Amino acid sequence: MNKVVVSRNYNGLCSMQVCVEPDATDEEILNVCNTENPSGTKGGWSHVVREDKEHPHRNPTPCLQDEGRIHILVDC
Repeated sequence: MNKVVVSRNYNGLCSMQVCVEPDATDEEILNVCNTENPSGTKGGWSHVVREDKEHPHRNPTPCLQDEGRIHILVDC
């Protein structure tokens, strides 16, 4: 399995979800997102949600299908 995999093309209006190895960098994640699932916006996918104190339900969660991987949201 690739280090970064698109698991949900869109998660709401301006987010998508990826399944990643924990050591995946923001740069690696954004590269896959913008290559495999372009957002259609001028700035593209530009923010990896690592911690959202105001909305903790947006924080990374463990992948239930592949132990050791996590699901992360990416915003445009």
